[in-house]
Amino acid sequence: MEFYSLAGMKIRSLKLRDRRYGAKIFEEEVIPRWNYQDILDRPEWGRDWISFDNIVYHGGTDRIFCGLTCFDGDIFHAWDRRAGTFGDLGFARVMDRYDAKFHRAMEFTADQRSLYVATALLHDVDRFYEAPGGGIYRYDIPGGGIEKLGIPIPHNYIQSCVLDESRGVIYTMHLTPECLGVFDLETRRGRELGPISGGRALAQGENLILDDAGCVWCGWAATKAWLPNPLSDVFRLCKYDPSAGRIVYYSHGLPHPEGGAGYAKVEGLFNFGTGVLYASGGNGSLYRIEPRTGRASYLGTPIKDRRSRLTALALHSDGFAYGVTGRDGACQLLRFDPRTDAWELGDAIMDPEGDAMYQCHDVAFAADGVLYAAENDNPFRSSFLWEITL
Repeated sequence: MEFYSLAGMKIRSLKLRDRRYGAKIFEEEVIPRWNYQDILDRPEWGRDWISFDNIVYHGGTDRIFCGLTCFDGDIFHAWDRRAGTFGDLGFARVMDRYDAKFHRAMEFTADQRSLYVATALLHDVDRFYEAPGGGIYRYDIPGGGIEKLGIPIPHNYIQSCVLDESRGVIYTMHLTPECLGVFDLETRRGRELGPISGGRALAQGENLILDDAGCVWCGWAATKAWLPNPLSDVFRLCKYDPSAGRIVYYSHGLPHPEGGAGYAKVEGLFNFGTGVLYASGGNGSLYRIEPRTGRASYLGTPIKDRRSRLTALALHSDGFAYGVTGRDGACQLLRFDPRTDAWELGDAIMDPEGDAMYQCHDVAFAADGVLYAAENDNPFRSSFLWEITL
C-alpha cells in the first residue's frame, strides 16, 4: 500500500472538445439557478460540456469506442489510435432527442462484430411521458451501421447494461424510477424484473456485472417508510438469479470503512474471474464479495485524507487491475492485485500542459497495454479522454 513511481509513464489528454468555463460559473450560476432547458439553450454548455462516461477497446480496428454525456445527444465517438483522431459514429441517424448519454452501457459480443449500447437521461420527471425511454442500439463494427432494437421499459432510461450472450439477453439498470430489467435480443422485447429502490435514496452504483453463475449484481436501497429520513444502513446488495427468476435482496451491504455503523453505497462492481467479486464504495474503498452469500469484506481505502472515488478497474495481462482513484482534480493511478487483495497508489494524472484529470468514470486497456481513462463531470471545462502509457 505504498506509493510508487512508474518510471517513464507518459500521460496525454485527448480533446474532443476543449471549452473552458472558469472557476465560478458552475458553482454560482449552474447549480443554484439552471434547469435542463437552460443548459440546452446555451450551446457552449449544451454541446461542449461533455463527459466521457463509458469506454471500450476494439482490437480489430484499434479504436477506443467512447460513450459520452452531452445535452444535445452527440454521444457516440471513437478514438482511432492509428489515425490519432476522433470519429463520429453516426448516432444522430437513429437517436431520440432525449438520448443524452451512454453511462456505463456498452457491451461487445464475443466475436466483437457488434457493440450493444443503451441510453441514459439528463431530463427530469416533468418530461417523463414526453420522453420515450432509453433505447437498446446495435452498432455493426464491420459495416459501421447502427440500428435501434427497442425500448425495454417505456419512459424509463438505462444507466447500465450487461450482456449475457449465452442466454441471448441484455440486463438493464434503470432510472427513473430505479429498477432492473431484461431485454430479449431475439424478440426485441423488454420487461421489468423488479425495483431496486423505493425512491428515498438513489440505490445504484455505476455498473452491472455478471458473476460466474450468470447472476446480475447491483445495489438496492431499503425504504424504511416509518423513518423521517433514510439511515446509512439502507444501502445494500442484491442480485437477479435467472435460474430462480427473481431478485435476491440481501439485508447487508458494503461495511462502512473503519467499522462505522451502516453500509457504504456501492460505486463500482468488478469480476476478475477469480471466483469472487469485488466492489468499491465509501470514498473509493475496496471490498471483496462472496457471491453465494453476498457478504462483503472491507479491504481498505487507498485515499483517506480527501474526497475520492473508484468507479472502474480494468484487468491487465500482468494479472493486476488498474484504475484511477481520487477526485476534484487530484487523481492518481491505482494498481490492485486480486491474487493478494493488495494495492498501490501511483502518480498523479496530469498532462504536460498542466491540465489535471478532475475525476474518472471508466477505464480500458488497449492491446499494447496502454490504459485509457474516461474523465467526467468536470465543472471547469470539457472533460477529456486520457491516455496513460505505463
